[in-house]
Amino acid sequence: MTKSDKYQELYKTIESVISGESDQIANMANTAALLHEAFGFWWTGFYIIQDEQLVLGPFQGPVACTRIGFGKGVCGSSWERRETIVVPDVHKFPGHIACSSLSQSEIVVPMFHNGEIYAVLDIDSKDLATFDEVDKEWLEKIVRLL
Repeated sequence: MTKSDKYQELYKTIESVISGESDQIANMANTAALLHEAFGFWWTGFYIIQDEQLVLGPFQGPVACTRIGFGKGVCGSSWERRETIVVPDVHKFPGHIACSSLSQSEIVVPMFHNGEIYAVLDIDSKDLATFDEVDKEWLEKIVRLL
C-alpha cells in the first residue's frame, strides 16, 4: 500500500468519525489520534490561536511546548506565511523551537475558517525527511474536514 493509499483510507475514516460532531476540540483529538496511530509519527497535534499566540491543543505524543508566538518556529512561521511548511531537517530551519530533541523533521499545516487561520496541525518525526508532497496534499485535505 502506498502512502497515498494509506492517506485515502485514513481520510475516509476521519470523515466518518467526525461526521455530525460539532465540537472542534473533540474532532481535533480524534484526528490527531487517528493520524498518529496510522503513521506512527513522533508527535501529532494541534495548536489553536488564542490571545495572539498558538496555544497547545489536542495531541498525541510526548509533552510539548505550550505557547508559540506569531512567526516563531515552524508553527509560528506557517501561521505567518499562511501556508504549509515541510521541513526535512528541523536543525536547518532558522529559529526552530526544539520542544523535543528527538524531533528531526516536521510538517505544519494551517487551518482556515472564512479565510482566517484559527489553528495549525503540527506533525513531527524522529527521522529526517519524513514528509513530502504526498503528506502536504493529504494533510491539507484532512484539515479541511475540521
